[in-house]
Amino acid sequence: MPRTPRKSEVLASSLVSSVNHALGKLLDIWHQIGIKEEMQLERMQAVKQHIEDLLNEMITEECQLKERIESSIERRKKELTSLRNELSLDPYLMEKDLRLALDATLKEKNERLEELKQLQQQDEKLCAELFATPYYIPTGSIPSRSQLEELKEHVRMRSDEKKQCLEVFLRLRNEIRQYNEEIGHTPDSTLEKEVLSDDEEPFCLASKNIEALQMLVNKLQLKKESVISTREALKEKVRLLWNRLHWPVEKQEQCKMNIKGSITQEVTMWEEELLRLEELKKESLKGVIGKVRQELDLYWEKCLYSTEQRSAFHPYYDDNFTEDLLNQHDEEVMKMKLLYEKNKALYDGIAKWEATWKQFMELEKKSTNPNRLVNRGGTLLKEERERSKIHKLLTKLGEELKRGIESWEKEQGCNFLIEGQRFLDYMANQWEQHKLKKEQERLHGVTNLTVLRAASCISLTSTGTCPAAVARTPIPVCKWVGSVFGWLCDYYIFSQLRVEEPPNLYEAISTRKVKFVSASDLQKGLTDIRIHGYKADIHGFAGLYPGTQKSRSSSEIISGVIPF
Repeated sequence: MPRTPRKSEVLASSLVSSVNHALGKLLDIWHQIGIKEEMQLERMQAVKQHIEDLLNEMITEECQLKERIESSIERRKKELTSLRNELSLDPYLMEKDLRLALDATLKEKNERLEELKQLQQQDEKLCAELFATPYYIPTGSIPSRSQLEELKEHVRMRSDEKKQCLEVFLRLRNEIRQYNEEIGHTPDSTLEKEVLSDDEEPFCLASKNIEALQMLVNKLQLKKESVISTREALKEKVRLLWNRLHWPVEKQEQCKMNIKGSITQEVTMWEEELLRLEELKKESLKGVIGKVRQELDLYWEKCLYSTEQRSAFHPYYDDNFTEDLLNQHDEEVMKMKLLYEKNKALYDGIAKWEATWKQFMELEKKSTNPNRLVNRGGTLLKEERERSKIHKLLTKLGEELKRGIESWEKEQGCNFLIEGQRFLDYMANQWEQHKLKKEQERLHGVTNLTVLRAASCISLTSTGTCPAAVARTPIPVCKWVGSVFGWLCDYYIFSQLRVEEPPNLYEAISTRKVKFVSASDLQKGLTDIRIHGYKADIHGFAGLYPGTQKSRSSSEIISGVIPF
């Protein structure tokens, strides 16, 4: 093994190279300025002589330094011997000190080599397990203290790396085993078999092997998710067939309890159950399709489909009961189910609006019943308050539905249809029809108002009808109708209901649009009082006589008519 060159030798070699480089530059310069070869030789000889003189001078100086050191050593040895004699000490034995120093140095050398050997063995073992490169120290050389410290740090880092890799390896191996047990997977790759083997031979913890294990775990995880998804899809299909075949709940639960094992085994068992049910389904296909149609009718009803929309699904009217027909019905049911679940909030809101509208119409219809005015106990006031409350709720529900439906239409790019009609148009049409009906009722009420004479009021029957003798007594209407409805509007409507505008009855009478009506029509008018959609119960009220502001007591009100 060649000796490693010393740094001084390397520096001397570089010095020779520098001198040669400098001499080459000098030759180039001399050639460029046209110095002849004879002159170049003379100049080169001068350079050589200058360098030699410089080196000889340096050598002489260094020799003189050596001689001074040697002379100093001899002088100090003599002084040391003289002093030890004066002090009665044994003579100084340089050979002994040198031998001791040599022994100590040899001991340190052997210790370094032994430590190097142990560290290298550890490093090689760790690097073999981690598939890494060992720390390099030239063979045959004596490592320095710094090299040994660097090697120790390298071994420590490799040891920590191995510990981390081992933890990751154990975790991944446990996950692989767990996934294999859950999905019933059998190892099929060399890497997987090596990981799960019980051999004592250590597994190579190289980073690429750890990455491969992580990829294997991800692959098994995806496979597990896929198998679980397949199992759930099979269970859903089986559940649908159970429902359509009216399978007893006890048998369903027993079947679920019998299906146990790994996920793959469960998938196989559910597939077998599905095939068995499919055979039964074929035997009762007509009944199954009938039940699917009932389910479809239910979703059509929930989604408020019109007859035209339902008729668009032609398979519904097909009597050729085949597997393809059942599939078409299944797809339609799934489509309607998704539509309903996606827009359930809107459909629930529409149902609530329809129920509230129906209740509102019932109260409106009840308000047109003439017999309601003969009831006592503030029933009319309670009905009016209930109607006002429902009206506000109906308006609130309408606004919420409008916002939700407009948002849906903007998102879907199409109209939200109910019974084949855009629901917002349907809702607006309902209010418009109600408004027209109210206007007709109001106009009808104005043209049928009458005032009875005092004598006629005394003869009113318990049902509120007039005697035949006074049934057709025509009298001027402007004065008396103005009195009755003026008092009624001023006291009841503005005090109890706070309407925004007074009725147009007095205006109609004042402008002589209504001049004469019969006495029998008065009772009908008073028992069917409707002013802008509000109802009035005049039992028990006291008022002011318009014009003179004369007080009227409740005792003067007989069967719903004020005698004048």
